[in-house]
Amino acid sequence: MTAEVFKVIGEPDENRTCKVEQLKDMGFAWADLDTESYWIDQVVGMDRGIYEELERASRQLWLILDKAARYIHGKHDLYHLIGIPTILWDLIDQLPIPAEGFMSRYARFDFAISAEGSIKMLELNADTPTGYVEASIATPWLCSQAGIDSVNDKMKDQIASAWAIEKPDTVACVAYGTHLEDSGTIEALAKHSGLKLQLEDCLNLWVDNGVLKNGQGNPIKRMFALYPKEWMAHDDGGEALAYSIEKGYLHLFNSVHSILLQSKGLQAAAWGLYELGVLFDRQEREVIEKYMLPTYNKPVFDGDFVSKSMFGREGGSVKMFDQIGQLEIEDQEAFDTSELFPVVYQKRTNLSLIHTAVGEFHLLVGMFVINCEPCGLLGRAGGPITGNSSHFIPIGVL
Repeated sequence: MTAEVFKVIGEPDENRTCKVEQLKDMGFAWADLDTESYWIDQVVGMDRGIYEELERASRQLWLILDKAARYIHGKHDLYHLIGIPTILWDLIDQLPIPAEGFMSRYARFDFAISAEGSIKMLELNADTPTGYVEASIATPWLCSQAGIDSVNDKMKDQIASAWAIEKPDTVACVAYGTHLEDSGTIEALAKHSGLKLQLEDCLNLWVDNGVLKNGQGNPIKRMFALYPKEWMAHDDGGEALAYSIEKGYLHLFNSVHSILLQSKGLQAAAWGLYELGVLFDRQEREVIEKYMLPTYNKPVFDGDFVSKSMFGREGGSVKMFDQIGQLEIEDQEAFDTSELFPVVYQKRTNLSLIHTAVGEFHLLVGMFVINCEPCGLLGRAGGPITGNSSHFIPIGVL
């Protein structure tokens, strides 16, 4: 391949503070956190041909994983295999399953793209992905400033389309008003939906005879929440929340079924079905072979591999093993959810290295899928494991 897959464009502005304030006015208030610079003031340009392939791959993988999740639906032995908490089994079985492609209306793939342009899916966050403000608000503006195209402009319209169907009355996150990223995320989603919504802190919500209520005692009937559904198995109010959903008092979305897509165990299931030669047609098998990584419930690899919790987030629980199976790197910052959920083992692959004005980083490429449409790139720059200490760097298309 002659084209450069990634090119870092521009130099940091001498007046960073002014730009940080402009981004804050737009809704991205965590470009700088205390003394830490989360946002890198440069832009990554992605080769257009690679982007077009990534968009196609995202569209195809989305439907393949949706198909795998529907195959698993109703099979409790497979629920157990992919780590679905038992508190959710009846909900998943009893509630109407969404139409094909719409098990989640708000999701994000994470991809490793090599310097040669090889695309490999690392995971899918189909329940509560963050990075929406960085992708939908900051990236288009920063790409415009750098003079390159952004493909993220339609994210807002896709949110409006999805929420026009779901019609929430409430949007919530944990620690609303104090947790900058989650608060800013639900504020942006609410604004882009075009709906009149109540914004709430999950910690102020409670269940009264099956009815979810806010701190003022007002009932909530339809809610989007940045609240991972697997935590219903461990939080004090999880059982009451599940009861509210089961009895139809509360419509929660993304759908409860999105946890089937969220589990990294689904990738192991899909890979196993591929190896068995069942469920998928020839074209789907070609997509799986090209873009997915071998993933299993046991460490069966001869060479290097990665282990991670089926419900790990922000790099938490990720461990990288070398060619002889010895632990080489592990995340030390995010909470290790492998203490609570089963683990999957995945063939190891490498992220591209980018050279920025503030150092050399591995680049993780996110692709949002909103209302069944791949529609937004998210760049994260960090170490071999992309965790809480990684940086945001916008990605545009050359």
